[in-house]
Amino acid sequence: MKEGWEYCTIGDLCDKMNGLWKGKIGPFVNVGVIRNANFTKAFTLSFDNIEYLDVEAKQYKTRKLQKGDLIVEKSGGSEKQPVGRTVLFDKEEGEYSFSNFTSVLRIKDRTVISPEFLYKYILFVYLRGDTRKMQKATTGIHNIEFDKFLSIPVPKLSISEQQSIVDYLDSAFAKIDAMKANAEKALNEAKALFQASLKEMLVPKEGWEKDALINVFNFIDYRGATPKKLQSGVPLVTAKNVKYGYIDYSIKDYISKEEYETRKGRGISRKGDLLFTTEAPLGNVAIADLEEFSAGQRLITLQQYDNSKYEFINEFYYYYMLSSPFQNRIKELATGATAQGIKAKLLKTIIVPIPTLSEQQSIVATLDSLKSKVEHLQENYDKISQECDALKQAILRQVFE
Repeated sequence: MKEGWEYCTIGDLCDKMNGLWKGKIGPFVNVGVIRNANFTKAFTLSFDNIEYLDVEAKQYKTRKLQKGDLIVEKSGGSEKQPVGRTVLFDKEEGEYSFSNFTSVLRIKDRTVISPEFLYKYILFVYLRGDTRKMQKATTGIHNIEFDKFLSIPVPKLSISEQQSIVDYLDSAFAKIDAMKANAEKALNEAKALFQASLKEMLVPKEGWEKDALINVFNFIDYRGATPKKLQSGVPLVTAKNVKYGYIDYSIKDYISKEEYETRKGRGISRKGDLLFTTEAPLGNVAIADLEEFSAGQRLITLQQYDNSKYEFINEFYYYYMLSSPFQNRIKELATGATAQGIKAKLLKTIIVPIPTLSEQQSIVATLDSLKSKVEHLQENYDKISQECDALKQAILRQVFE
């Protein structure tokens, strides 16, 4: 607590309302329901994916959101993202309520405290990590102990002092957000250029040969061979590891050496092979970068034939399979109502271009350079983003501690 300040609690200042369940007894009214999914990383509300539901008019009457309400995430969160995120509802028009995974704080007397000030103060408390101590986990879902949340001490300042603090923080945060937005703009422009270059350079040209993918690559497919996952042994690369253009090893699975030897009967995935996800997710491609590993069930390894009739480099097809022409063809052939997937027999039939080796090498060199720039800008954005978040926390501490 800051020396010289007097404090009361959130419970003293606000009435608390629990979220809305989908109605069962009419009459009903159709309203936009704010969910945890509408909370952004910047602790604001996004109205891009509002879910509209028919809810009981009687329940909605007491749960219609008003400008200045504070919506608190009471259930959800994760180990890295504690429950207790709070956003300010600042819309004057529209029919909106809030889900049962949230609660609303409505200020009793706005001549005592302003919604903007309370929002900023709760943000300070959350970023400091206080709500982590107030949560309990049930079957993987984190729930906040709301009695503890309501007991959070809040400084008792005059409305003019509160407004002065809000103005200062808004000004400082706007400058920080502008820094972050500039870095994000540069990154998005580089990504757009890379995607445009992928499409332009990899569209089949006159004089290029073409053939079905099965005639270019040998398919190694482990579908139907469920591996027994272990904590150590031979690395198992699954569809969860293969992202759009790279392999994420934060998920670590292994199989025994004995099972690895048995799985070799279907073929041996090697470093430099292409790994393609057939479903959940569909269409991700990466180049294998381990000397010894086994591929999971929803992965197909594309490997050069020992006596290939074509001369090519895998990197060319790595980029080609990331390009929109190939990705669009994959989607055309995909099946499945919920999880989209492609059958191996259909994947094998896709016609791919075969430029000369020198053309492939030239294209790959250009795309490697652009990809490197994107990766550099991504690293720069991640660094700036972390620095901006840290700077906001430092400014909040400076004001409130």
